[in-house]
Amino acid sequence: MKLLYKLSLLLVLAVIVSCKETPKITTETAKEVVTENDVITYPETWVASRVSKAKERLNGTEAGKVIWNAMEAHGGLDTWYANGPVTFRFNYQPLDGKTARDSYQTVDTWSNRAVHTSATDSSAKFGWTGEKAWVMAKDSTAFAYDTKFWALTPLWFVGHPFVLSGEGVNLELLQPTTFKDNDYNVVKVTFDAGTGDAPDDYYILYVNKESNKIAVMRYIVSYPEYFKDGGHAPEKFTEFIGEQTVDGITMPGGFKTYWTVKNDQPGEYITKIDFTDVSFESDLPKDFFDAPEGAKILE
Repeated sequence: MKLLYKLSLLLVLAVIVSCKETPKITTETAKEVVTENDVITYPETWVASRVSKAKERLNGTEAGKVIWNAMEAHGGLDTWYANGPVTFRFNYQPLDGKTARDSYQTVDTWSNRAVHTSATDSSAKFGWTGEKAWVMAKDSTAFAYDTKFWALTPLWFVGHPFVLSGEGVNLELLQPTTFKDNDYNVVKVTFDAGTGDAPDDYYILYVNKESNKIAVMRYIVSYPEYFKDGGHAPEKFTEFIGEQTVDGITMPGGFKTYWTVKNDQPGEYITKIDFTDVSFESDLPKDFFDAPEGAKILE
């Protein structure tokens, strides 16, 4: 199964619907799609081309070199694509008692589609097809949060640095810093105008100078549906806790999020995130990411 998958792959990075916490991915469209035994597969040449273009683009700047080296340290962009869609449980737990978000999800790293299944009710699902958001649940309170906004957000926690490989991503090398007695290169990520639904968002990543692995992600949320008059939420400081390696890709073991305070330090601890049950999938049915019959299509 893995062999067939690796022999025929494609990544399509589509402009996504803005998702809470981290709402952006850029567009690069592939031309050829092959359907074989009801499984969508893609020409293997695309992955090589996509990785080559990303490598050339990233290595054109000092900030880009830091991110490319981080990709290599986390397992390699080619491996990330070749492994196929990633499945995991993402349990987002605000410590102030606000709505938790706990789902099993499968995310198509080629075209940024997603399907979420409630961790407590396997019949309750929502997703993003690449063009539209949908939800299917017997109880309207099954997902007491903005599922359209949340559909791809977890990818922007678990998918760094690989989600920075597309066009429309701007990288700036900031002054290095020290956190918990380790030295870090610091890269600020911004986006071209028109990229995603919240191009004013930014991320600031701490990349360990020795290991080249990411340890911290600072970010803001500027989703216009939440900030109709402009502006954004206060900056958050997310620490990557531990690590796990699955099929050659090293990802965090979990996350702790704080408000960012004076001198870019973590302040009040506000959210615990468990990231478990990680695997990569191949040979998913060609309609896996489609809105199921009976689902409600969201505006």
